[in-house]
Amino acid sequence: MTEPLDAGRPGDAVGRLIALALEEDVGPGDRTAEACVPAGARGAGLVFAKETLVVSGVSAAARVFRALDPECELEALRGEGDAAGPGDGVLRVRGSMRAILTGERTALNLLQRLCGIATLTARHAQALSGTKTKLLDTRKTTPGMRELEKAAVRAGGGVNHRGALFDGILVKDNHAAAAGGIGEAVRRARRFAHPLLKVEAEVSTPAQIEEALAAGADMLLLDNVGDAELRAAVAQVRGRVPLEASGNMTLERLPRVAATGVDYVSVGALTHSAPSVDLSLMVEGK
Repeated sequence: MTEPLDAGRPGDAVGRLIALALEEDVGPGDRTAEACVPAGARGAGLVFAKETLVVSGVSAAARVFRALDPECELEALRGEGDAAGPGDGVLRVRGSMRAILTGERTALNLLQRLCGIATLTARHAQALSGTKTKLLDTRKTTPGMRELEKAAVRAGGGVNHRGALFDGILVKDNHAAAAGGIGEAVRRARRFAHPLLKVEAEVSTPAQIEEALAAGADMLLLDNVGDAELRAAVAQVRGRVPLEASGNMTLERLPRVAATGVDYVSVGALTHSAPSVDLSLMVEGK
């Protein structure tokens, strides 16, 4: 079944990323394709999985080929969040053979990276299955690829934390140190924030928890604390605000963290350490 493709908007972040990637890889021209393939040759290419994975980034990969051949025909064979196994088609492109071969590596680089994030996220989300704890990502993304990488997290079953510095306030330990304490930092943030902008505060001790709550924090982040400390924090807060746990969140530890009763767990590894998965493109002829 053909899945819908997102063509994006002119000059959007994904389009700028693709333009930069093609400038890097193609530059003034693809010498091999120009030497080996007649200018008017047309054909088709099939992008397919070579291992079991969760799909993300098909639209971005398709836009690579469209950037090189605006008249090409694109057929998404898998959508965001779909499973694919070895040999399963993910994307088919028909059009200029030169454009298909020139865009192959850039399209695959994007797709392998994004499917890798979605696949790793799905494993982490499964580890939290049956609990109330939701899986969050972080801002530890590849520069220029945050929009795509956070979409890949959603495709894998995760939930996006704030997208950037401008759409949420997270008072961390360094902010608190610069402001003279967590309470003062939260009070300043509370005065600065508009009513719809939440203020989250990083805390690590019972005293900091009470100080941040008294100052008006909407959510608390418990970073790099043990399971026993997480359970104690849940008992202390008593549901007054949501709690997020982060730091040293391995796949094996997630069920134990969920058992403490925290509302969220954030895992930087979803984006900063996800291995690329294996996909390939096969020329199908005319």
